[in-house]
Amino acid sequence: MSGDVELVGLYWTTSGPVEVHQGREWSLFDWADRCAAAREVGFSGLGLWHADLEHQLETRTLAGIKEFVEANGLRHLELEFVMDWFLDEDDERRRESDRVAALLFEAAGALEAHHVKVGNIPGAPATIARLTERFGELCAEAAERTDATLVYEFMPFDANVKSVDAALEIVAGAGASNGGIAIDTWHMVKLGIEPDELRRIPLEYLSWVELSDGRLDDMDDPVDETVNHRALPGEGEFDLRSYIDVCRDHGYAGPWGVEVLSDELRQNPMDVIFPWAYETTVAQFEHERSSA
Repeated sequence: MSGDVELVGLYWTTSGPVEVHQGREWSLFDWADRCAAAREVGFSGLGLWHADLEHQLETRTLAGIKEFVEANGLRHLELEFVMDWFLDEDDERRRESDRVAALLFEAAGALEAHHVKVGNIPGAPATIARLTERFGELCAEAAERTDATLVYEFMPFDANVKSVDAALEIVAGAGASNGGIAIDTWHMVKLGIEPDELRRIPLEYLSWVELSDGRLDDMDDPVDETVNHRALPGEGEFDLRSYIDVCRDHGYAGPWGVEVLSDELRQNPMDVIFPWAYETTVAQFEHERSSA
């Protein structure tokens, strides 16, 4: 590993040929093999999407999943994704969200996860006041089961939160000690949020940072671009090093997630995906050592 940089190979980066949000979302790569591959290339952790976790639990226990994490010396685990958590309780989508949240909170406690990610991928509308209240409630629910942080990831698809200030209003307004903000460079670039804007996030709320690259000009289909055409760090046009420098200068101490949804990447075998993702990402930190 390069210096003190800890990288986490997140689920969509390391899952292989899954069908993102529209079919089989669980990975054909066995969890034991993923953990071993992560250790071999230098990742300090992995991510799990709820559908993959559910699939694993058909044949393994949470203790069995954790066994491979510990055997390979992995220290950080991301669990995702809680959606529709702010809808009315009698809404079918909210009931499914509550079921997934309960699963993830239980798993986060058993697996000692670093964080659980929440957001608004479907883009349902809501007031900031409602989001703030419900985020606080969700943090309280999580705290009963796990020490993991609940991180709000805002993105272009979020109908309500498209700025640092709006995300802060919710997370700070909720006032939960286990609540924070997740920053994904893909979403920051597509929202037009410059690196220096991240300095406005108090360090206690800058809970998680993900790195992804891509083209600056938007494609015609934003959904297709987001789930199929991201690039590994350093292989696109984003100024990732400025985001990294700002976060580190601001006091963020990592770890860093590698979040690349790419159809090209997914079609490769594990022995290509894992080293490719690790090596391209860790190279973004090399300039710090050479300029020190």
